[in-house]
Amino acid sequence: MKTFILASQSPRRKQLLEQVNLSFSIEPSYVDEIVDEGDSPEDVVVSLAHQKANDVFGRFPDATVLGADTIVVIDGDILGKPKDEGEANEMLQRLSGRTHQVFTGVSIINKHQTDSFYVRSDVTFYPLTEEDIAAYLLTKDSYDKAGAYGIQGVGATLVEKIHGDFFAIMGLPISRVVRALRKFHITSDQ
Repeated sequence: MKTFILASQSPRRKQLLEQVNLSFSIEPSYVDEIVDEGDSPEDVVVSLAHQKANDVFGRFPDATVLGADTIVVIDGDILGKPKDEGEANEMLQRLSGRTHQVFTGVSIINKHQTDSFYVRSDVTFYPLTEEDIAAYLLTKDSYDKAGAYGIQGVGATLVEKIHGDFFAIMGLPISRVVRALRKFHITSDQ
């Protein structure tokens, strides 16, 4: 069996790969993320995913490495992970009652080929009261997530509707990833 590495410490990405019975190890990327301010969200998220995968691939050149990144975009602005509660509050207020985009980029690399792509999903939040936001902030779920929320936990209560791939919003478009991995001869353990 070939070595397959997830270049991420994300528990959500790990869970999704395990859910489809893939065998893999985890080696986090420590690359300094470089983003060109003029790039589109699509280019940014694919570049970040590729930087992470390439960083780990540099340490494990005989492996197939998967890197991923997720960003939240509203009004053309990329919302990263909030630095503190105040910034998380501002992000959630900005998303309240509106539709934003979630882009998840994926890059899969081995010594023979590279496949990089992104998936875009639209997420609409219910209008949020100050109490809604304060209650969500108490969960501490905002701090390690782009846009200050996670759709798979209590954050699901903020979401009115989605148009797109739920799992991509979670951090990994697992159906598309499984299909892409087949080109690398990485398949589920049955």
